[in-house]
Amino acid sequence: MHYALHPRTFVYSHYFHLGLRFAIGLVAITLLTLRLSDSATAMTVCIGALCTALMDMPSPLRHKFNEMLASVVLCGGVTLLISLCSPVRPLLLTMLVLVSFFASMMVVYGKKSMPLQLAALFIMTMSMEHRMTPPQAFAHTALFLAGGLAYLAYSMAVSWFQRHRIKQQVLAEALFELAAYIDIKADFYDTRYNLSEQFNKLVRQQSLLADRQQASRDLILRSYGNSKDAIVVQVHVCMLDLYEMILSTHTDYAQLRQHLADSPVLGALHDLAYKAARDIEAVAYAVTRKRASYARIDYETQWLAIEAEVQSLQRRGAAGEPTAEALAVLRAQRNKIRAILTAIGELHLASQKVYAATPFWSGADMAPFLSQQKYEARMLLANLRLDSPVFRFSLRVAMAISAGLLIADHLPYAAHSYWIVLTIVIVLRPTFSMTKQRRGDRIAGTIIGCLLTALVIRFVHSQAAILAILFLATVATPTFIYLRYRYAAIAVSMMILLQMHLLAPGNPNLIAERLIDTFVGAAVATAFSFVLASWEYQSLPRLMRQVLDANLLYMQASFALLQGRCRDDFAYRIERKHLMDSLAALSAALMRMLDEPASKRRAVEDINLFIVQNYLLVAHVAALRAILLRHAKDLPAAEVNQMLAASHLRICATLAQAIRGQGGAPELPAPMPVQAHAADWSGWPLVRRRVRLLQADADKIIVHSAAIAQAA
Repeated sequence: MHYALHPRTFVYSHYFHLGLRFAIGLVAITLLTLRLSDSATAMTVCIGALCTALMDMPSPLRHKFNEMLASVVLCGGVTLLISLCSPVRPLLLTMLVLVSFFASMMVVYGKKSMPLQLAALFIMTMSMEHRMTPPQAFAHTALFLAGGLAYLAYSMAVSWFQRHRIKQQVLAEALFELAAYIDIKADFYDTRYNLSEQFNKLVRQQSLLADRQQASRDLILRSYGNSKDAIVVQVHVCMLDLYEMILSTHTDYAQLRQHLADSPVLGALHDLAYKAARDIEAVAYAVTRKRASYARIDYETQWLAIEAEVQSLQRRGAAGEPTAEALAVLRAQRNKIRAILTAIGELHLASQKVYAATPFWSGADMAPFLSQQKYEARMLLANLRLDSPVFRFSLRVAMAISAGLLIADHLPYAAHSYWIVLTIVIVLRPTFSMTKQRRGDRIAGTIIGCLLTALVIRFVHSQAAILAILFLATVATPTFIYLRYRYAAIAVSMMILLQMHLLAPGNPNLIAERLIDTFVGAAVATAFSFVLASWEYQSLPRLMRQVLDANLLYMQASFALLQGRCRDDFAYRIERKHLMDSLAALSAALMRMLDEPASKRRAVEDINLFIVQNYLLVAHVAALRAILLRHAKDLPAAEVNQMLAASHLRICATLAQAIRGQGGAPELPAPMPVQAHAADWSGWPLVRRRVRLLQADADKIIVHSAAIAQAA
């Protein structure tokens, strides 16, 4: 379950705060306009505010202002254009198709442009029903702009007062996702769970975690000028350090299960990880409530069980039993988990007060860690080609809306074509899997919303009570739109139908007609989702190349850090972020491909293993770093660096070979013999074993990348 859906955390989440801000602003602007004018004027102003509110998302203040202002200007232009063309039916239809196409082309700018596309198509849909003279069109547009600018001013004012609060909420979300990540790691110690399935779950959660961590970076690292912001930055940096340590806990779980299957220590390791996740959740919960966090979880029972097993293995080893491997793995896990629990303690401390010493990030250039959003015309022009997925999506939307308008003109009842078009706009998404998911949520949500509205109209006769329900639906719509779209579909159906009921009561066919219109719109969107479709397998070569390129750069930065050839880990952190982002993109493409028809799926198992192997390389590097730090005493730097340099050469050659599409592991000279004093170093067997695993997993990447290239 998503943390924000839990009753304990729901009211503290930024999702609920967004819904509350949205509803209060929309209702206040509408009521103020009603007090000064008539209901028609209030409705136009309300729609202007609504279109601007669709862009009201957690963002740095400057970005939020630019995004919402772009919505006001673009939607105002669409309103004027459609209103001027409305008296001439052929011209109107032409403009509807063109606006649909160009609004959908904005998806090229990424995830943040999706609400802008929806806002433009929404106001296009709402404006096409009205026949206006030019003076009326300009007056209508002026009212729309007034509503949009009013909501912009309101939202910016509220966001400025809550600028620190939103940072806390977004940071808390990243912490909750990190706790969920550890919960999955905990189940690796439970023999009831299949290891391959656990790796798949772990990689999917890692993609989600990377997205939440990036949202946290974008808000927190852009500005941190006061003590409150400093605490948030401290917690954020501690979270990233903790994540690095958690990555290092990857081990040979199959070997651990094989040697310790009959021992209670696996249960102790599971419980220890589970408690660590709850400890992180406690920090996240404290952050959402604007409080300092204090450690309250006791790990003593689990530590005693682990220490008892270590001593038991030592005794059995002394008696001649082959326990050396199990003992080495268990000790390594014990040490790593101890470091993680220490880091969780530092996470608690970071939430309590500002560090006395100057932190390493003070004065550092954080730009490489932040999302760089550029809205350049050349990007749009570069995608005006038939092989561009965005261009094909835009054509699909334009054709689907044309078909929806044609069907609406021939329905036997007085159809509201805007509802059909609106359903098409909402359901038809850039990818087949997104359309499939949205269609199911839209239909189910509309049916439930219509049934609930029918019950309200039938049994609730107090206008004040209906208005209260309408307000709750208005709060719920933006709250759930990114959490559970089905809930948002229920809320938006109730919101629109109750508004219609209040404005024009007594229509017995209101709900039935809206249901039919929804089914028609969903059917049209489904049919056109196959037209000029861009299937996920077509993007696999590009996404794989991005992963391999990012991994090559990450390995270069990693070995430079491990060999002490750089002053700090700044470059390492940047390249790790880029690699995780590329893995998240490939993992998301795989998940979408699984929702597509079976004939459009390619090399599913190999893609999954390719993602896992690249992820394991990150885990091995994190483990190597932890080993070198833990065994820093008497470290034979020359010999260790010699081994790391040889490994670096081999792995980079392997990744370069995978990029070129060649199979087989590269042939490299044999490693130099180990000096006696180096072999006596306590960390030598651990480093050597981890390097061997790193190279083996790198070699597997070639196998899977070749299989994927052949299948695609």
